[in-house]
Amino acid sequence: QVHLVESGGGLVQTGGSLMLSCAASGRTFSSYAMGWFRQAPGTEREFVASITRSGAVAYYGASMEGRFTISRNNAENTVSLQINSLKIEDTAVYFCAADSTGRAQTVARAYDYWGQGTQVTVSS
Repeated sequence: QVHLVESGGGLVQTGGSLMLSCAASGRTFSSYAMGWFRQAPGTEREFVASITRSGAVAYYGASMEGRFTISRNNAENTVSLQINSLKIEDTAVYFCAADSTGRAQTVARAYDYWGQGTQVTVSS
């Protein structure tokens, strides 16, 4: 089992940047693929990015690649999401999640553990 805690959200102006972090408990962090999802009010949870156990391969949601970068540090049990050139439509709660299959899947139902989320609000 793994416990996830996100941080780094906040209020930022359009064009700005944020680095979201997710800290994981437990000794088996490197056995999980990790993902980031986001959810705006009244919408379904949307895939943002995922990364394999070793960090060698990353996947991004449609229109995410280029502004979003996922990375992980297995020595520190963290996964991060760098977001650049923020847009109003990036406003959402961002969640990190752990995938015990290790496949870095792109659908929320594939993930076993979730953090509580961190709010990102982008203003004009």
